[in-house]
Amino acid sequence: MSLQSLLREKRVLVLCGAGGVGKTTTAAALGVAAARAGRKVLVLTIDPARRLAEAMGMAEGGSEPTAIPPERLFAGGAPGTGRLDVWMLDPRVVFERFVKRLSDTPEAARNILDNRLYRFLSDLVAGMQEYAAAEALDNFLDEGRYELVVLDTPPSRHALDFLEAPGRLARFLDDRIVSLFLPEDKGRGGRLWRKTSQLLGNVLGGIFGESFTHEMRAFMGAFSGLFAGIRMRADRLRSRLSSPDAAFLLVTSPEEASLEEAGFFRDMLREKGLPFAGYVLNRSWAREDGLAHPEALLRHVEDDGAARDGVKALMHLAENERVRAEAHRGLLARLAERLPAGAVAVAAPEAGGDLEDFGGLVRLGEALATP
Repeated sequence: MSLQSLLREKRVLVLCGAGGVGKTTTAAALGVAAARAGRKVLVLTIDPARRLAEAMGMAEGGSEPTAIPPERLFAGGAPGTGRLDVWMLDPRVVFERFVKRLSDTPEAARNILDNRLYRFLSDLVAGMQEYAAAEALDNFLDEGRYELVVLDTPPSRHALDFLEAPGRLARFLDDRIVSLFLPEDKGRGGRLWRKTSQLLGNVLGGIFGESFTHEMRAFMGAFSGLFAGIRMRADRLRSRLSSPDAAFLLVTSPEEASLEEAGFFRDMLREKGLPFAGYVLNRSWAREDGLAHPEALLRHVEDDGAARDGVKALMHLAENERVRAEAHRGLLARLAERLPAGAVAVAAPEAGGDLEDFGGLVRLGEALATP
């Protein structure tokens, strides 16, 4: 297995890792490589750095993915059949699309979206990046527009929460307490439920007024029609991400904290039974096996003491680089030793800082996808 075969064969590629390891850049570069290889690709990201967003041509707050122009995607080469779209997830936009999609009619969706209680609920959902990632991913997989979706998860230990977010929302909305706010024809029924619901309505009416209580019941009644869809989509997404069509890549760096985080994610994937595809080692010198040796410069500066001192300083720096590169290669080897069958451990070439333009993403993607 190689990253090239993952990009060619998988339908979903999920990248996890700590903040600051280059995860979003790696997701973008892999999306570029897959598109240039001929696939229709979507890169979903949460909050990319401004420079990367500009390099990708990402529109902030857009309601639809942004297409990378073919002349940009295939610059410097022959045009191909692949396509690349990118989208910066906006939880409010995702949630509104979800309501429209699951409502029986446009009027039913409008009854929810126009209700002032929906704005309160959407404010809560706006902070649920994990839910937005799950809902958007499931929607795009269901539509079938893309052959590969690359998801860049939030940079935290809660990144895998997006797997559980739809289920948690479904359980919350379908809870017995929530059912008490439903109109009588949509509630659970039964004498106890009716008495409890009536008591709650009287209390709320006395505090907020009858109009508010009526508005809340109407909203919950309209929204209750989506409960079954929420549960179904939660189960479907979990099934999709557990299938052979999906793969989870862990992005790390040589720093101890990042490696610990990668180990944590690896344990979580194993615990959840999700397909672990391997590691990408960023911010490393593991691929720098062609470092120059400045010793050869000494014979050119034999008669210049200051120049000889400068060369010796370069020799010292070169030795430090060699030792670092050797240590990082050893680290990559140790990561590879712990892999399950078919998984990969790949080092990204040192880019010397943030990638400045789209061409940098092309080069990085090609380097990662090289067998």
